Amino acid sequence: MRRWLTMAILLMGCVRPALAETEIVMLTGNTGGVYYPLGIALAKIWERAIPGSRVVVQSTQASVENFNLLQQRRGTFAFGQGDVMSDAFKGNVEAGFPSSRDRLRMVAALFPNYLHLVALKSANVKSVQDLRRKRVSVGASRSGNELNARVLLGAAGMSYADLRRVDYLPYNDAVALMRDGQLDAVIVSAGLGVKAVAELAAAVPVDIVPITPELIGKSGGIFAPVTIPANTYRGQTQDVHTAALINFLVTHSDVPDALVYAAVKSLYADLPELKGSHLAARDIARDHALASRPIALHPGAERYFREIGLLH
Repeated sequence: MRRWLTMAILLMGCVRPALAETEIVMLTGNTGGVYYPLGIALAKIWERAIPGSRVVVQSTQASVENFNLLQQRRGTFAFGQGDVMSDAFKGNVEAGFPSSRDRLRMVAALFPNYLHLVALKSANVKSVQDLRRKRVSVGASRSGNELNARVLLGAAGMSYADLRRVDYLPYNDAVALMRDGQLDAVIVSAGLGVKAVAELAAAVPVDIVPITPELIGKSGGIFAPVTIPANTYRGQTQDVHTAALINFLVTHSDVPDALVYAAVKSLYADLPELKGSHLAARDIARDHALASRPIALHPGAERYFREIGLLH
């Protein structure tokens, strides 16, 4: 018996301790938007590709909240708009950043946010200027969506004072009010095929209102002209010209280089899977990952892009 116990103790000493679990917190956005479902898709890729990882996908108010959480090291990665990321790094108080969010680091440029100005057909909104005296949801207060709404109205020579009512609502809540006829329009800054707009268009007759190149030219370089292809949403039988800006994958300076490297490498290695998860992801291309660099790259991402020859 003593001999057996001795052998057992020796064998136990040879057993390697289990690998420590790596928790990755992915900050996304409203569940009715694009960030959240893409975060779910990325979580599956990362848990499969990064040994010992467990990904927690967190729904948030998107860009502004995400960058504030990253600064506090309360997240690992986040999606966010490029214009908001620049404001965060500079410390733009009006955008929701009392001081520089200097821990932010870029991982990659991903896909464009399309500005969806969606109005009930009964509201007879055919242009941004037609929003005067209308009831409009502009997104959660101090969110990237709401900042975009302010820029859009400003380009049209308008402000919230010109609207009948301004609601600061997440997409899902705005859609519910529009279905009930309690809102005339909603401004949604999100990737193509965003769930909230798709559900609204399927429920009630709406117009996807065009945003003219003239207005885009007055946005201070924040927006670029793009087209929402015909039939992206129910009842939208023609192309709609609108504005767009780029979304990024972002992290913070304290995240280990090896983890960021593994995350970005697996994202592009499994890009077909990611593209299949949502219409918006079809615009993600590795060759465009460094097309815009509002802030410094994380060293882990820099290593990956040097390896593939995209960075010299």
